[in-house]
Amino acid sequence: MKRKISKLSRRYQEALRNYLKKGPKGNFKLARELGGHALVIGMRTLDLAKLHERVMVTQVLPQCPPQQRAALVQQAGTFFAAAITPIEATSRSAQQATAQLQSFVEALSQRTVELAASNMELSQEIILRKAVEKRLRSSERHYSHLLKQSDHLQEELRRLSRQILSAQEDERKKISRELHDVIAQTLTGINVRLANLKKAAAANTKDLDRNIARTQKLVEHSVNLVHRFARELRPTVLDDLGLIPALHTFMKGFRKQTGMQVSLSAFAEVEQMTGERRTVLFRVAQEALNNVNRHASASRVDVRIQKLDGSVCMSIKDNGRGFAVERALHPKKRKRLGLLGMRERLDMVGGKFTVTSSQGKGTCVLAQIPLMEGGTPPPRKSETPLIAGNRVRL
Repeated sequence: MKRKISKLSRRYQEALRNYLKKGPKGNFKLARELGGHALVIGMRTLDLAKLHERVMVTQVLPQCPPQQRAALVQQAGTFFAAAITPIEATSRSAQQATAQLQSFVEALSQRTVELAASNMELSQEIILRKAVEKRLRSSERHYSHLLKQSDHLQEELRRLSRQILSAQEDERKKISRELHDVIAQTLTGINVRLANLKKAAAANTKDLDRNIARTQKLVEHSVNLVHRFARELRPTVLDDLGLIPALHTFMKGFRKQTGMQVSLSAFAEVEQMTGERRTVLFRVAQEALNNVNRHASASRVDVRIQKLDGSVCMSIKDNGRGFAVERALHPKKRKRLGLLGMRERLDMVGGKFTVTSSQGKGTCVLAQIPLMEGGTPPPRKSETPLIAGNRVRL
């Protein structure tokens, strides 16, 4: 049955096309033959009407200009009316079927017109959407270019900042060496000469002895100031002995100056890092402790250096009053630029910087640096662990 209907559909489509091409001159003989064949295979008027509609919607109307569709639908309706003549002749309700058919043809015509209008609106919407997509792509390219420029400028600023920090560190090292090797030695020489002068003038007046003694005290005080100044600029112990002794010395002086309880816990393998990375850790600890002294109102500070997943993790934790981290890290704030300097130093060596704090609960500064670039080398045989996981109270 389906095969017969499919064959009839192809013949009906071909006959309808030929009829529409010929126009009013076409005859209805083939249409009535197709109607008779439909009657033989058991099709009714409604079945043939559905077949006619399917052929019109899928094959005929899409190839017809919109302004000609109404006339084409009417002409095809005439062909359809001829095709159903054999079927109607065998029906008792031919008149009723004819009326229904006429209504169906009118509805089909109206539906065809509406479909044409809908297709036109759809085409206009597609054009509009393509234009919007084109503008969006252009805008996306523009903002992508601006973002790249912003990233480039930001990277340039970071590079300049790193250069400033490196130059500052080199200058500190130079000044420290000059103070220690030149000025301090000169003052020591003066002190020795004054001592010799005191011995030579033992038989002279007491005023001379008193003046010389005062001068010696001033020189000794100057020497101490120079040494302290040199240690603050760049502690020689950091270059000569390593990070742990440098931190131990600094924290000992910090406790003496502030009266706070401080403790240091570290592992000896940290000394295998490059001098640049050890310097970064020392400067971060130094700045963090100075911040505690200036702002935290704390009574205790714990410094801990440990190995964590192939990285060196240093934490400086106090029991002070805490602060709002976001506001302190805001670029417009100038009171705590040390936090920004610590973050930039760590970023310079591929490290991470984190500050956690809350009002009344203290502050924890966390610095994490990869232990070594390209793997961890074996320990040096001549190296003796200074503090291997032990906590030292100062």
